[in-house]
Amino acid sequence: MKQFKIWLEAVRLRTLPVSLSGVLIALGLAKWNGSFRLAPAILCLVFALMAQIVSNFGNEYFDFKSGADKKGRAGFRRGVTEGDIKPETMRRVMIALLAATCVVGLAMLAWVEPGYNYNNWLMLIVVGVLVAIFALAYSAGPYPLSYHALGEVTVFVFYGLVPVIFTYYVVTGSFNPFAIMAGIAIGFMGVNVLLVNNYRDVDDDREAGKRTSVVVFGRPAASLAYLCNGFLAIAILTVLWLRMYYTMPLWTLLAPLVYINLHFYTWMRLRRSEGSALNPLLGATARNMLIFTLLLLIPLVLYS
Repeated sequence: MKQFKIWLEAVRLRTLPVSLSGVLIALGLAKWNGSFRLAPAILCLVFALMAQIVSNFGNEYFDFKSGADKKGRAGFRRGVTEGDIKPETMRRVMIALLAATCVVGLAMLAWVEPGYNYNNWLMLIVVGVLVAIFALAYSAGPYPLSYHALGEVTVFVFYGLVPVIFTYYVVTGSFNPFAIMAGIAIGFMGVNVLLVNNYRDVDDDREAGKRTSVVVFGRPAASLAYLCNGFLAIAILTVLWLRMYYTMPLWTLLAPLVYINLHFYTWMRLRRSEGSALNPLLGATARNMLIFTLLLLIPLVLYS
């Protein structure tokens, strides 16, 4: 039981809404457009969650190897750093899970429409390879992205644009401008989860030579970016709501209203918190994102 709990901490359940939200929004859009298919939808959900867990495992392993993580850190407990998980074990599990993720990705090709279109297959294979590479390049390789203030860009692309746009494509066989808009909005929300993480770890990261965006630009700029990202996400989706919800009841406005209030409250707490007190806010930011996603998803399903 203890070992299970240790691995569960390594999975970082609090952050999983980041990958889950983009896929759910895409599936909601597919349902609204009458193009939803269950089997590829399940594959997309599994692929997104597995890819994020691979990235989380890689982050823990490579941050330990580089010395960026230390025992007794302010952030959540890291099993490898604390000696609860052997580095070699984490590396083997990470590689095995990456291989399994690739298998799920290949299974998605069977659902690409129309028929045996090899250009579509090639496009999805390239996207899948990039997801696998960047899942590790975030913390590893000759130029780790999270060490050079590029973590937020990576999250925006691979937890916002890619899951929404290409989940919609796999499930429906087509691209949709609303999926692109939703991907941008989800990307901004996902970036906020990383901002809280780096906001908390700024002193440790600076000491370890890890140049996150918060180390480069400072906490005040990160706090402002956090606030603006939430409002930008809502602003970008305004056109989407106007187009999709004009025939729906007023309660469908619940999603943006609830999210904005939660977002602003979390930002106020962020400004007043330091160290381990920021840990609950990381989960709260991911929770806000998931609540927004579910509130947006309900009318998409009900009125499709």
